[in-house]
Amino acid sequence: MERIGLFIDGANVYAAAKRLGWNFDHRKILEHFASYGTLYNAFYYTAIPMPMDDKQKRFIDALTYMGYTVRTRPLREATDENGDTYRRASLDIEMVTDLLTTSERYDVAVLLTGDGDFERPVEVLRARGKRVVVACIPEMTSYELRNAADEYVDFKDIRADVERPGYRLPSEGRPERSGETRPFYASVALGESDDR
Repeated sequence: MERIGLFIDGANVYAAAKRLGWNFDHRKILEHFASYGTLYNAFYYTAIPMPMDDKQKRFIDALTYMGYTVRTRPLREATDENGDTYRRASLDIEMVTDLLTTSERYDVAVLLTGDGDFERPVEVLRARGKRVVVACIPEMTSYELRNAADEYVDFKDIRADVERPGYRLPSEGRPERSGETRPFYASVALGESDDR
């Protein structure tokens, strides 16, 4: 039976869920991709604002309890040349490091991201004899990453297996209703606080 390594880009998965208008159940994601073989480990990467509040801590704790190895980076504020302030934290290096340093422990790497920055690491894994599965939605997946992978999974095709019923997210382009709040785990994935 093949050993599976699962690598989830939390911000990318949340952005995909927002576009789709429905949310993911992280326990179901584990179960779905573990069915590909034997799950070696599941890594979840997310930015967190500092200081971390109780809701965000509960989300991280819940992921850990489910069996994820959670990698976080503090969200940092920066100002662009126009004077606009934005927040970001990149976990690409952490994800690439885990992909490559743990590659002897899995046969199949499953990446939940559409980020083209992972094209080269995917090529390296395949050169090492690993099979690579990329899962996302087509409109958020770079052509280069999709082309580099052995298999591509569209989230829409696995919705019945991974959706969290009752937790709808606003679709991109559709304004949120007044008083509608983003679930705390979504805020964590985006590095936002609930008090928008």
